[in-house]
Amino acid sequence: MITIYHNNRCRKSREGLQTVQASELPYEVIDYISNPLNEKELEQIITILGIAPIDLVRKNEAIWKSDFKGKELSDRELIKAMATHPKLIERPIVIHKNKGVIGRPKERILDIL
Repeated sequence: MITIYHNNRCRKSREGLQTVQASELPYEVIDYISNPLNEKELEQIITILGIAPIDLVRKNEAIWKSDFKGKELSDRELIKAMATHPKLIERPIVIHKNKGVIGRPKERILDIL
C-alpha cells in the first residue's frame, strides 16, 4: 500500500497524487493539513525518508519566516514546529514498502513504486 501525505491546495502535491494514481497500485491519501501528524508520526516519516528534520521544512512559508527563521532549533524543536504548523511540511511525501521520497519533482515518486 502506498501512502501519500498530501495537501490538496498545493499544485505539486496534486501532481504527486496523479503520479500515484497512475501507478494503479493501492494507495491511501492522508490530508495532513486537516489531520495534522503528531511528533511520533513525523519522526517515523523522517526516518523512512532518511533525512534530517530540517530537510522536511518548507522554509518559504510565512510562519517559518516569522517564527523560526534564523533561530538554532534542535531536531526535536523542528519536529514539534511541524506538528504544530503542518504547512511547514514539504509535500507531497510518498511512502511505499518502507521507502519514501518527497515528491519534488514528481518523477522522484517513480523511484519507489
